[in-house]
Amino acid sequence: METTEKSVEVLNDLIEINNDRVDGFTRASKDLGEGDADLKTVFESFAGDSRRFVQELSQAVGQIGGELETGNSVTGTIHRTWLDVKATFSGHDRKSILEECERGEDAIKKAYRDALTENNGLLPEHSHLLAQQQQLINEGHDTIKALRDAQV
Repeated sequence: METTEKSVEVLNDLIEINNDRVDGFTRASKDLGEGDADLKTVFESFAGDSRRFVQELSQAVGQIGGELETGNSVTGTIHRTWLDVKATFSGHDRKSILEECERGEDAIKKAYRDALTENNGLLPEHSHLLAQQQQLINEGHDTIKALRDAQV
């Protein structure tokens, strides 16, 4: 029973941070200008990935009879508030938006890394699911970082 409870806790934490990621990329996309269609496409794609991850994680929680979390994390809400404040001062420029998105990607990368540590209490099938999602999260982070680095 302890393994099941730990799995539910870890999966719910990842649901919350993926919800944060969706909200963050949606907010960042709104801050972009007309000439930033390329970033809007990237942001929409990453938000779509996280929506799919939430569905997969929710199914996993349901399969083991856990209670599902559907909100956002407190730190994610704080991060989005910081994104709003910073946008006020930065004028919504591309580099600042990408820097904030990278901070968000750093947070979700850490959440997956922490979830997949040894003795994490996850059921094996959940570890496999998280490893697959983690690969796309890492690729997303690298994309955002490369876009940020390309800004002058």
